[in-house]
Amino acid sequence: MATNRPAAVSSFSPTAHPGMGTILIPGGVAFRVWAPFASAVFAAGTFNQWSETANPFAREGNGYWSVEIPGAKIGDEYQFVIRADAQPLIWHNNPYASELVNSSGNAVIHDPNFDWAGDHFTMPPWNELVIYEMHVGTFNDAPGEGPGTFDEILPKLPYLRDLGINAIEIMPVAEYAMDYSWGYNPSQPFSVESALGGPQGLYRFVKAAHAHGIAVLLDVVYNHVGPGDLDLWRFDGWSDATHNGGIYIYDNDRAHTSWGDTRPDYGRKEVRQYFRDNALFWLNKYRLDGLRFDSVVNIRNRHGNNNDPAGDLPDGWGLLQWINNDIRASQPWKITIAEDLQNNEWITKDSGSGGASFGTQWDAGFVHPIRRAIITPNDADRDMLAVRDALYHRYNGDAMQRVIYTESHDEVANGKSRVPEEIWPGNADSWFSRKRSTLGAALVFAAPGIPMIFQGQEFLEDGYFQDTHPLDWERLRTFSGIHLLYRDLIRLRRNWFNHTSGLRGQHINVHHVNNSDKVVAFHRWEQGGPGDDVVVVANFANRNYDSYAIGMPRAGQWLVRFNSDWQGYSADFGNHLGYDTVAEAGSRDTMPYHANVGIGPYTVLILSQDNA
Repeated sequence: MATNRPAAVSSFSPTAHPGMGTILIPGGVAFRVWAPFASAVFAAGTFNQWSETANPFAREGNGYWSVEIPGAKIGDEYQFVIRADAQPLIWHNNPYASELVNSSGNAVIHDPNFDWAGDHFTMPPWNELVIYEMHVGTFNDAPGEGPGTFDEILPKLPYLRDLGINAIEIMPVAEYAMDYSWGYNPSQPFSVESALGGPQGLYRFVKAAHAHGIAVLLDVVYNHVGPGDLDLWRFDGWSDATHNGGIYIYDNDRAHTSWGDTRPDYGRKEVRQYFRDNALFWLNKYRLDGLRFDSVVNIRNRHGNNNDPAGDLPDGWGLLQWINNDIRASQPWKITIAEDLQNNEWITKDSGSGGASFGTQWDAGFVHPIRRAIITPNDADRDMLAVRDALYHRYNGDAMQRVIYTESHDEVANGKSRVPEEIWPGNADSWFSRKRSTLGAALVFAAPGIPMIFQGQEFLEDGYFQDTHPLDWERLRTFSGIHLLYRDLIRLRRNWFNHTSGLRGQHINVHHVNNSDKVVAFHRWEQGGPGDDVVVVANFANRNYDSYAIGMPRAGQWLVRFNSDWQGYSADFGNHLGYDTVAEAGSRDTMPYHANVGIGPYTVLILSQDNA
């Protein structure tokens, strides 16, 4: 890439402009980089005919270098050229680059401008969130035409709005090797994947989602980097027997993860700064409404083990606290979600008491017992006590500190499948698969917590998730009734009709647990009273009950707001009873009143009273 063509030379002095990476300045561009073991750093690009030496950086101290380049402009391609003692010159992309040609191509001086006019989105309260997890490349992609893009999602936003979700959580979109990926192999953590539409595509997507009343959350990966196309590897040429990957990567032992030996070195303050900056970058630059942190247990423990204090990484824990505290201080309405899955309440404790200060976390205490209860083949083996415990589970006494679901990208891949496929492998369209998967979905929306579904779950997507397998939107037509079921559940969860506000509340009393009949009933409320109190009855067995007695919290008429056995959801559902009922005096199940309900097989009923 070197050339002998003449080029403009910058002044050999550091820039006074603050910031890392690329800094637009009047008449040109400044660059700043951390490269403590470099003996010299240069910028080569279209602005100097790719000269290796035309624009030398000046030392600033503490391993930092900077330069100002008059005439460099938005759209120019470039790389940093690093001299490390007697080694050949090393060409690397800017670690803070906001845009790349592609994961193995040059960095681009990014245009930060975007027309945000009219974007006045307000984040919903966390107890009203309904999250839709999405993989950008497969959500609305035509088979055989490369991965889907942000722009291809836009025509589906009215569909998602009408479904009732109000938050989209996108799987990672930081630049990764090749065009197809789940996104959990970030090669350039500040750059938006070019195959998905790059920075401008993400801008347009966020603004459009906001216009439809939908928050956008982003999955970020700080437990490892790469390993493919990883410019951070031996970035300034330095490595030794204990730091094989160089300045950004831990020594050999602590570097090891299930995804490669590329765990960041949280012990270096510059590396912690890099990832703290990254978190704030996504929230500020793209107006994202929250972040989901992948595999937090592998940031706080080198073995990914909750019960291995010898493997703890205190600097990783400190990084999590720093990021969360900075977000809370500047944007407290934005949510941070941990995927830790160790049932560890310290993840969502405040940092003042030693916690990591996340707003909420994916809840292993819900997903695993509920999936077991609906996937287990034999009714006799379903454990209603485990279901009860899953309904009660929470962190630090706060139900909104957990995200609850039966499907996520991890739960529908890695040797597992979509719930309907798990229920009957090879026959995911079966009556049993439809009945029991929707039973699980009803519990997601009726239990305390922040509910989440995975893309396509609402129209019974089958098989398992693959990043080269687009959603089959024909199934929306085939299973339009199942889609209607999810829509109805989401609307009840969000109290659209003002008679189920208790589903947004903290409170639950699982007052009926019958492990013989496989029936569970629970009371949900926020403040209590008509229009607030909700009673949910779930039948985990393949049998009907014409008249099943349960305790009730209040006297009077209770109306069936949802019956998952309704034939409007599927023609072969039983439409079994599910009648309105009247609660009368007389205690039952520790409740002051009682009533009888009719319920079908593998069915959930949701009942409430009209507002007075």
